[in-house]
Amino acid sequence: MLDITKDIQSLTTFRRRSSDFMKHLRKSKRPVVLTVKGKAAAVVQDAEAYQRLLDIAARAEASEGIRQGLENVKEGKVWSAREFFDEFEATHGLSR
Repeated sequence: MLDITKDIQSLTTFRRRSSDFMKHLRKSKRPVVLTVKGKAAAVVQDAEAYQRLLDIAARAEASEGIRQGLENVKEGKVWSAREFFDEFEATHGLSR
């Protein structure tokens, strides 16, 4: 959860106190939104927290692929392995 009193800072403040920000990032594991002229411009995050975010996104992507596959099966949008390989070979100019 974003804490607007601590997690939104100006880029100028970040430049002046970058070592303090790095300590805060490691401790809190929360991203900091950096602003330029009062508008959000960038997000800075601890590397470990960012890796967790990437892992979560990868799992979500895999889950969505599985969900779509199951939906296709439910709707009858499936090919047999033979149909797939026949189409693949024809599309790519391959022969057995």
